[in-house]
Amino acid sequence: MTKADLWTRVLCLLALAAGAHAATATGTQTLAVNLGAIGDVAVVQSSVRLVHTGSIFASFTASITVQYQIRTTISTGSGFLTAQAAGNFSPSNGPSIGNGDLTYTCSGATLGTGCSGNQTVSTSSQTSVVTVGSGACTGAGCAGANPNSVTVNMILADSPVFKTANYSASLTFSISSL
Repeated sequence: MTKADLWTRVLCLLALAAGAHAATATGTQTLAVNLGAIGDVAVVQSSVRLVHTGSIFASFTASITVQYQIRTTISTGSGFLTAQAAGNFSPSNGPSIGNGDLTYTCSGATLGTGCSGNQTVSTSSQTSVVTVGSGACTGAGCAGANPNSVTVNMILADSPVFKTANYSASLTFSISSL
């Protein structure tokens, strides 16, 4: 090996060594997210038939299972599951929501506090089903089941003045979370 060959090899090694010193850089990014209060509601049964039980002119009853998921703000939050009739019973000449013929009670709320006593269904305002306090949530790491649920026990008065017919009305369940 000649002196020139030796210098060529040294220069090649130096060039390779210089390329091996790659530059690296790092950067950081702060991520921010505002997780707000939120809720979701679903009614398990697509329709419910009220059934007559007991003596003549005793009330018609049925149970509705309402499932809900909710997250309320930590210190001042609250959540509300409510019910409201979309309109009166149809056809007319039968039970009337406006006359207070349809009521309900609540039982088995897995998160929050179910309504207390009989609630009269209204077409003009929402009535309470479940009230949830601050810092509540549904899912892993939270109290209660996922989804949470409550049973709404419907009670329809029966009166001899109601005309015979098949009557129907629609209820809307809503959830709000602060």
